[in-house]
Amino acid sequence: MQGLHEKAFTQASSEPDEAFWARQELDSLMDMGARTAITALYRTALPVGGRTLDLMCGAMSHLPEDATFREFIGLDVSKAALKANQALSSAVEQDLNSTPVLPFDEASFDGALLCDGLAYLTKPQQVIEELFRVLRPGAPLIISFSDRFVPAKAVAIWQALEPEDRVRFTSALMQRAGFAELDTGEVVPPEDLTAWQDTVRAVIGRRPVAG
Repeated sequence: MQGLHEKAFTQASSEPDEAFWARQELDSLMDMGARTAITALYRTALPVGGRTLDLMCGAMSHLPEDATFREFIGLDVSKAALKANQALSSAVEQDLNSTPVLPFDEASFDGALLCDGLAYLTKPQQVIEELFRVLRPGAPLIISFSDRFVPAKAVAIWQALEPEDRVRFTSALMQRAGFAELDTGEVVPPEDLTAWQDTVRAVIGRRPVAG
């Protein structure tokens, strides 16, 4: 990515992603409060009824229980996670760090999600440009994350940034890819809920409508 050090996207572990993530627990790193916040975000920002892509979906997609889609496609490097994710209508097993090109037609999705996955992408600009390509004009991309990550696989720049700067970094990637109407926000855990410790941050952008 232009303007960044060549080692900004290196990972501590050189083990292939497929092998590494196959050994990890399928459960989300986020606590229950954070998961609930993600679900609430999707309820307000994610259009339902159409064709939606959940990139790096993991074993759970945090969808509202009453959300219905014509097609809900998950893409992940972990075969076990894809098999465990009950929200998916179809699944694609793919390592985005070795193959950042998405196997979908241009303007073929009504929405896209990337939850707690951006930290692990070694070619994030290419992947977000691909998300821009496969979204229909006006369709949203919702990128969300908590402050937790797996240090062995999170890229160097993600680990070096403060949480607020990760939001700026995410916004910059999306703007460079062509996304517009960017909206950022965070949900901080209430002090009286000990089961919720993780702050959730999100950036939403849309592929512009021509004209």
